[in-house]
Amino acid sequence: MEALVRRQGDHPTHVFTYEGNPITQVNTKAWRNALKRAGIEDFRWHDLRHTFATCHSEAGTPTRELQRLGGWKTQSMVERYAHVAPEGLSAAADRLSSFVCVSTSGQ
Repeated sequence: MEALVRRQGDHPTHVFTYEGNPITQVNTKAWRNALKRAGIEDFRWHDLRHTFATCHSEAGTPTRELQRLGGWKTQSMVERYAHVAPEGLSAAADRLSSFVCVSTSGQ
């Protein structure tokens, strides 16, 4: 995160740039060498999209907002990307721990 924060403001629309220009080809020899030097294995650029969606989902970003942020066309696509760990769901389940629900459905 520190590396990403340091890049903030370097470019108006892109995080990853080289000499001020957005990086458009991502699976280059330079990239693979950088991964190797960093000791990172089994990584794809697309993994960042999953991480983005999952972090937002676990932080409580509503699905419709996340859909717009990530540019997904459907909510089902958002759910495909946002992998919520079981422990992340416990906070949602705990919301009812002190809440008394009164049904108005007559059942």
